[in-house]
Amino acid sequence: MKIESVDFFYLSMPVVTDAGDGSQDALVVRVRAGGIEAWGECEASPLTSIASFVCPMSHGACRPVGTSVLGADVSSPADIARIAATIQWNSMDLLQAAHTWSGVEIALWDLLGKKHGDPVYKLLGYERAYPKTPYASQLFGDTPQQTLESCRAAREAGFRAVKCGWGPFGRGTLQDDADQLAAAREGIGPDGILLVDAGQIWNQDVDAAAARLPLLEGVKATWLEEPFNGSAYEAYGALADRPSSMKLAGGEAAHNIFMARHTIDIGKVGFIQIDCGRIGGIGPAKQVADYAKAKGVTYVNHTFTSHLALCASIQPYAGLEAHRICEYPVKPQPMAWEMCKTHIAPDRNGEIQLPDRPGLGIELDLAAMKRYLVDAEIKVGGKYLYRTPALD
Repeated sequence: MKIESVDFFYLSMPVVTDAGDGSQDALVVRVRAGGIEAWGECEASPLTSIASFVCPMSHGACRPVGTSVLGADVSSPADIARIAATIQWNSMDLLQAAHTWSGVEIALWDLLGKKHGDPVYKLLGYERAYPKTPYASQLFGDTPQQTLESCRAAREAGFRAVKCGWGPFGRGTLQDDADQLAAAREGIGPDGILLVDAGQIWNQDVDAAAARLPLLEGVKATWLEEPFNGSAYEAYGALADRPSSMKLAGGEAAHNIFMARHTIDIGKVGFIQIDCGRIGGIGPAKQVADYAKAKGVTYVNHTFTSHLALCASIQPYAGLEAHRICEYPVKPQPMAWEMCKTHIAPDRNGEIQLPDRPGLGIELDLAAMKRYLVDAEIKVGGKYLYRTPALD
């Protein structure tokens, strides 16, 4: 099969705020080849990512992603890897390329799964997909009371694990953070799994992060996520060396497998969190999952958008039984929820299962997508390089 078309659809809420909520807009990718239609999703700035697919060549190492994709043969997983290598060479100086390619790559796995009649995880070599324990991924409240209420609501909804992140955490005093953590623990209950995401708030200030370790230990948090800039591997490693029972988590900022490996080897994280919509898709994420397993590090997905992205993000570690924890966007914006007809809901045991259908097994709601579709154009030298395609 040859890739006949790649279409990008920029979806957005009517108003986008500066909250750390990645479900406010989305870039959905449609690929057509061999009479099959498949879907993927990027985790990145939509217009910037579209531009990197269509932009004029700057020089030989800064070519648009589209030149390496359109017309390429895609009949096997090896073909997806070959296209990825071509993009890495042709677009090595186009830093948005990995994000743009991620959505296309995810769609290509969906395409192959539909062609062969198999779920993506089977194409990756897994015999079965094990259930995962989802954690309700949400923001800290502006006040401890709000945090307590949101964590309690997650527990009452059946979630055994909750992650609180961003918001005011790390921006005030130690007592402010202690109050937030105590509220989160009270909300999820004494036996719940509590996870904390600092949102890179301390950049590379190891002492500031270390000052919170006793507080985190006091509420029995399972991990401290992204205390530093995603590439501050030495800071991660220095914090990991501090005496503590607390494990670090990170990796969502990895745009390739090398960055993910550095997060493991130099950053010494106990949990490696990979976003298929950023790292280059499902293929490299699977390589990281294999690497993490060999290193005794727990692989975790990173997802804060739609259930299309959620489904894609679980595929790389679907067959790793011991790697059970799974990020679950519990309060997505209406756009992110409504764009999918298929949703991955927790069962009565509080676990989630991948759809047992060909490809990703997620059906999109085109009518809902049209309600959030942003009409956009990219025009250079009087020539249109991109216009919002028909969604039908």
